Amino acid sequence: MSVDEQVAIFLHMLAHNIKNRVIICNFYRSGETISRLFTRVCNAVIRLHSHLLKKPEPVLEDSTDQRWKWFKNCLGALNGTHITCRVPLEEKPRYRTRKNDIAINVLGVCSQDIQFIYVLPGWEGSAADGRVLRDALVRPHGLKVPRPGYYLVDASYTNGEGFLAPYRGQRYHLNDWGHQPTTPKELYNMRHSSARNVIERCFGILKGRWAILRDNSFYLIDLKNIIIMACCLLHNFIRQEMAIDPFENEEPDQGTGDNGDDDDENITSIGTSNEWTTFRDNLAQTMFESWNSTH
Repeated sequence: MSVDEQVAIFLHMLAHNIKNRVIICNFYRSGETISRLFTRVCNAVIRLHSHLLKKPEPVLEDSTDQRWKWFKNCLGALNGTHITCRVPLEEKPRYRTRKNDIAINVLGVCSQDIQFIYVLPGWEGSAADGRVLRDALVRPHGLKVPRPGYYLVDASYTNGEGFLAPYRGQRYHLNDWGHQPTTPKELYNMRHSSARNVIERCFGILKGRWAILRDNSFYLIDLKNIIIMACCLLHNFIRQEMAIDPFENEEPDQGTGDNGDDDDENITSIGTSNEWTTFRDNLAQTMFESWNSTH
């Protein structure tokens, strides 16, 4: 079988979540051949991770991007998402989410241009997002957060060095309701939400493109984790090669990565920090003073 045909079958299965017996009829190949080549192509894509994962680029001091210019040195945004999976009956309690789905908790980190920087699939759906992030930071080839860089995170994470969270107890999506901010914290949360939304868009496009991630597939957990990583890498490849991503405006509502930095220059833990609390307060006040001067 030619490489082109193998890749075509692999992409067809990812995009439509089709069972082997359907592929057998469409491509006139045996079930054993389909299963073997699917795993082969999937592993080949994974081996390209060092080329396809986006290298983080901090927001520059002279940035004019209205969404990102306030977050100097920001590397992007991160969050977790759940992807349904198939696990043995005795393991279902560990993979059961708060919505009662059986799913994998996937940590995703993306850049400002909606490309994955780091992906960590495999954690049980019951695992807290903060626990998954802590694991990503201590892995030998895990998530690297070089100082003074940081990522935008939601309120489920701790505001600390390397991870800038919104204020809790403050309105977050003001624009959705047509309200104007009245305090520095509200304005900060509004702009934080606008920038951090990039990770939600990234997950939305990913699931919109690959049906195998939207529905409970026919693959056991170990292979499903590899499939998730392959889909993320292919997402990056498409974003890099296509000037316009056809899925960007059609997203639904809803690791491997090593930047090769010295560990002494990276953040390896997450926790509360008075320095970062002050940094956030000063940033919110600066935003509010600038906003008041133009309104």
